[in-house]
Amino acid sequence: MDVTLPAADDRTATDATHVDPDAGTRQRVLQIVASAGPVSAAELAAQLDLAPAGIRRHLGVLEATDQIAVHDGAAGLRRPQGRGRPARRYVVTSRGQAALTHNYSELATQALRFLAETAGQQAVQGFAEQRVRALEERHVAAVAAAGDDVAERVRVLADGLTADGYAASARPVPGGLALQLCQGHCPVQEVAHEFPQLCEAEARAFSRLLGVHVQRLATLAGGGHVCTTSIPLTIAPTPSTSATPRTPAHPVLSVEGHSA
Repeated sequence: MDVTLPAADDRTATDATHVDPDAGTRQRVLQIVASAGPVSAAELAAQLDLAPAGIRRHLGVLEATDQIAVHDGAAGLRRPQGRGRPARRYVVTSRGQAALTHNYSELATQALRFLAETAGQQAVQGFAEQRVRALEERHVAAVAAAGDDVAERVRVLADGLTADGYAASARPVPGGLALQLCQGHCPVQEVAHEFPQLCEAEARAFSRLLGVHVQRLATLAGGGHVCTTSIPLTIAPTPSTSATPRTPAHPVLSVEGHSA
């Protein structure tokens, strides 16, 4: 049985701009918070070339409608601040995630439930693997062209995932021994909450593409404010020269968490 999960679209956001002329800018603010969060108002204003008053107005609307919230993560994960009161940093809420995704999740979940009931959990697993194979095919050539520098491969993959609508970024980890591949948006977040096989298959795809062992630290489906995958900055012992995804030397660990 072929069960296809549709990609996210932006028809809701497009329609909204006919009613509210600020809706397009506000949607862009929401997308950047999803991609770069936790992010401050000053950082958003600089990226969008908006006046501080303007960005505060957009943030106020998004916060009032429960699409973003002030990040309450551990202080150690925040970016360094100067003296005085730390800047408020924002992340996207589950309602904000829903605003970024067309509302098809219940139908997709019902379809996967039917698949599991009629063909078994192995069929769901097979579907999850088939879905990420398409992702691998889209990005394998670009990632392979980045060479054996794992950091560059991660950055290329993050750019590709962003083009797919995942609001992805590559973030350094203190010590310089790893990068975190963060995805601020997932079009199948609600479906993956019930069917984590989708997240697990995606992590295995990242491992094959990058040629290293990866560890999934958190997912949006598991309650995190981003999907976070830890990637060590070491390469597999025998580099591949073809455009075929490399198989990692170690199994992929998939650990669901509640924060990045």
